[in-house]
Amino acid sequence: MTTPAPSSRQRWLVPVVVVVLSVTVGGGLLARELYRRPDQPAADTSAPATSQASASTGPPAPSGAVAMMPDAQFHPQADQVRRVLETYFAAINAQKYQQWTTVVTAERVAQQPPTTWKNGIRTTKDTDAVVYRIERGSGSSLRVLVGFRSEQNVEDAPDWFAEPCIQWRLVMPMVFENSALRIAAVDSGLQPEHQKC
Repeated sequence: MTTPAPSSRQRWLVPVVVVVLSVTVGGGLLARELYRRPDQPAADTSAPATSQASASTGPPAPSGAVAMMPDAQFHPQADQVRRVLETYFAAINAQKYQQWTTVVTAERVAQQPPTTWKNGIRTTKDTDAVVYRIERGSGSSLRVLVGFRSEQNVEDAPDWFAEPCIQWRLVMPMVFENSALRIAAVDSGLQPEHQKC
């Protein structure tokens, strides 16, 4: 018994599918190259990008520098976010209350007058800050996922996690207040991710 010869329509189906797939894949690769941002690295992006002062040929980044993961680095407001966070952490590390008030909301300033603030951070040193993601919140607000290392005397650590070194990971809400980006109060109902370091 012999099988019937395939019709001319079936004979052309396989080559046509191969050509269509080839054109689709080629077009996708071309589009990716055309729409890639000019400053977007084509190589490995698994390491966080630090501030501009830490370019590979320049001096090492200062200890208060805030690194950006690629997902955050290409956000339109990444530089603003970085500057606010660098000022925030520098103020804590140097215990400069007035500097801290320039990057937080009026609500946070009201919640933490100078004595309360200084007592809360008297032995704190925050380092190794990394921004993982920046997302739009409600209105013009932002939600910034930040990780950082905090070292302090055990008696100054949170009562519920009394450790001398804590690695934090939390969402910092940022809002525009008086035409400047400022860090708002973190939702007190959400306990930030934390672990011993």
